[in-house]
Amino acid sequence: MSSSHAVPGSSPIAETAPLSLCAREPHVPADRLVAEMVPPPRFDSVRFDTYVPDPNQPSQTEAVRVLSDFAAGLGGAHASGSGRSGRTRGASREGRWRAAGGLFGRKAAVQASGPRGVYLDGGYGVGKTHLLASLWHATPAAPSLKAFGTFVELTNLVGALGFQQTVRTLSEHRLLCIDEFELDDPGDTVLVSSLLSRLVEAGVALAATSNTLPGKLGEGRFAAADFLREIQGLSAHFRPLRIDGEDYRHRGLPDAPPPYSDEQVTRAAYATDGASLDDFPALLDHLARVHPSRYGALTDGLRAVCLTEVRPVPDQSTALRLVVLADRLYDREVPVLASGLPFDRLFSEEMLNGGYRKKYFRAISRLTALARDAKGLVEQ
Repeated sequence: MSSSHAVPGSSPIAETAPLSLCAREPHVPADRLVAEMVPPPRFDSVRFDTYVPDPNQPSQTEAVRVLSDFAAGLGGAHASGSGRSGRTRGASREGRWRAAGGLFGRKAAVQASGPRGVYLDGGYGVGKTHLLASLWHATPAAPSLKAFGTFVELTNLVGALGFQQTVRTLSEHRLLCIDEFELDDPGDTVLVSSLLSRLVEAGVALAATSNTLPGKLGEGRFAAADFLREIQGLSAHFRPLRIDGEDYRHRGLPDAPPPYSDEQVTRAAYATDGASLDDFPALLDHLARVHPSRYGALTDGLRAVCLTEVRPVPDQSTALRLVVLADRLYDREVPVLASGLPFDRLFSEEMLNGGYRKKYFRAISRLTALARDAKGLVEQ
């Protein structure tokens, strides 16, 4: 709405009031969840040739080579099983997997039980998502035959469609890319293991990114021995591909700007078309009332997020919800301007040393990058 507002420390001005995330309660139909399983806007234009390997990290150059071969090997017919003979025109399954440049070795290439995908393992900011999105773009198939989503979005899709319908929908795809592959609870361990097994049987190729090797999933979060069977089953679907390097978001870049004052943040929100303005504690409360599958829709149309009174998150459940929101904002390249504490003080030492520490460090890294992007909002 438009009205006159008094910005703290200034005379009343007639401008469009900022939006509020706390006022939004989006409802996302299931078909939108499927249609939006494509690389996020930040990665619309990335390709293998736009990835800049660190010359001091040969594993990055090797990753580009392996994934390029992998994409080339996914051309032709869907690599379906014998029960789906109507979709096996073109090269045989053996021929297609040999065409992938020997990615998994001769024996694995000709055995349906062998690895059906590649798993990009590496630290924060080494370009794993860039490479994963490049693989999606390079795979010679229509967008409707390729799916790209985060691990959370995949589990949300199962929640929206049901397990069997998700299997039927994704079984028609040539490739499934899963970004930030994580196992956050025992139910997800079993769910994703079962889903991927069914998709492999249907001939779907898999690719995933994570900060943890497949055989280590669940460690530090649950008793890994209790889920060893499921974890090993997941690991068997992938060839791990290690990518070393430092966080490119901080490589040669200045430090993120320190938090601003409430007045500066509020003034910037009023001066920026399409900006939201929310009190940080109130936003955390609101996130508890919105399902994480809707956080992307929560940010629809935003050009900037302005937050006042940033303070440490009070508990782990709140922290995990904030991680999802940070991912959606980062995907959409929405700058974040904030007052209060700097983002590297959002999570307690206990959280940063616990089982979800990789999620929290990723959130800090991404929010820091978005805070850097927001610097111009104050200077305009």
